[in-house]
Amino acid sequence: MARRTQEQRKTETRTRLIDAAAELFARKGFHAVSAEAVADAADRTTGALYSHFGGKEGLLLALLEVWKQRTVERLTAEIHQLPDPAPHFAAMWEAITAPAEDRGEAWLLLEIELWQHGARDPVFGPLIARRFAEIRGQLGEGLADWAEATGTELPYAPDEAGALVLGALLGCALQHRLDPDAVPEELVVHALSTLLGLRTPGGSPPASPRTEQTPKEARP
Repeated sequence: MARRTQEQRKTETRTRLIDAAAELFARKGFHAVSAEAVADAADRTTGALYSHFGGKEGLLLALLEVWKQRTVERLTAEIHQLPDPAPHFAAMWEAITAPAEDRGEAWLLLEIELWQHGARDPVFGPLIARRFAEIRGQLGEGLADWAEATGTELPYAPDEAGALVLGALLGCALQHRLDPDAVPEELVVHALSTLLGLRTPGGSPPASPRTEQTPKEARP
């Protein structure tokens, strides 16, 4: 029982440090945050941080792995075996843009921060690139499984489909973060369906949000 309790304490310390790092890195940037600041925010000692991760860089690597899994879970959690692609893409969009209880709005900010660090650091760049590759792969597998279950033919290989969907979601999310009204959910869902050449159960492409307007509403 004592051994189990010690392991639980280690797990709790590790989780607190990772969560504190995620919030601080997203809000202030990786280079602007010290190991001491992360430890203080987690209510742990700097020694505990170095014991678990070897330093701030090791903490970033652990954070990468945790957020990769959370990203995949959020993006694929709502992919059900339904013939209409719209609910899938709407759920993905919500996973990207809707604040989650465990991270607030830090997710997208952290994604940007991690990308910047990887683009500037030759050591971490390949690691972050591998993380994106794994997300693309798992997202593509989810789309391929859905396509097979619903008898839908994807116009791209799974990895390529994953890359296109992830790129469109992140690109739209960047704009949505600053101007939500400019990038509504309906526009993103339609764009993803068109991008992958998917059709509604009736056999036709989903209608564009703008084409659904009446002629009078559509006139400038």
